[in-house]
Amino acid sequence: MILSLQGCMAVGKTTVINYLREHAPYVHSSYESTAHIINEVRERKLDKTKYEDYLEIQKLWLNNEVVRYQKALEFPCTIMDFGAEEIEFYTLNYPKSIGQDWEIENALKEDLERVRNCMPERILFLKASPETLRRRKEGDTTRSRTFFEHHLEALMPLKEAWFSEKDNVDYLTVDDLSPEEMAARVWAWVDSCIGREHNNMYIYAQEKSLEKGEIKIV
Repeated sequence: MILSLQGCMAVGKTTVINYLREHAPYVHSSYESTAHIINEVRERKLDKTKYEDYLEIQKLWLNNEVVRYQKALEFPCTIMDFGAEEIEFYTLNYPKSIGQDWEIENALKEDLERVRNCMPERILFLKASPETLRRRKEGDTTRSRTFFEHHLEALMPLKEAWFSEKDNVDYLTVDDLSPEEMAARVWAWVDSCIGREHNNMYIYAQEKSLEKGEIKIV
């Protein structure tokens, strides 16, 4: 089974994935891998604000997601830090977020069809207010996240509308949750998706062991 975590940058997806990787070994974690794509885009001097370049860039991302999905299928259960649903959304909606009415669907028809065969069975959308997201972003000194404000202000309204139309999306509001509470609830969601009995007492023990701040929102 393929599952995916969704939400804005800085909402805490990677925090949860790291927690599951450590405490739920029966769940394979798949992180969004970006470095090799970014390096190729830079080497080829592609500019995502130019139509033809944007198509070339998205072909790289779409193909990368197909490869990532195929690797995820090697495990009984994989949870994605953004899955194929993210690259489909971004490919079709980023141009709108910069005021461009580019023809994308037909131009990338075959690539989009391949990635649409790689969708997760269920998606958990982590929701947080702009204030919470900005606070978490400022608290994370490990990443520059130069794209954060555009993602929050221009892409998130489109993303929320996009995913509200899908019937395989669950939601978790995380504003008032500590990192360990958020991780525990996502863990319970994963177990419910795969039909595994969830050991709440074990999670309680794990939460107590993490009260000293061993988890950091990333």
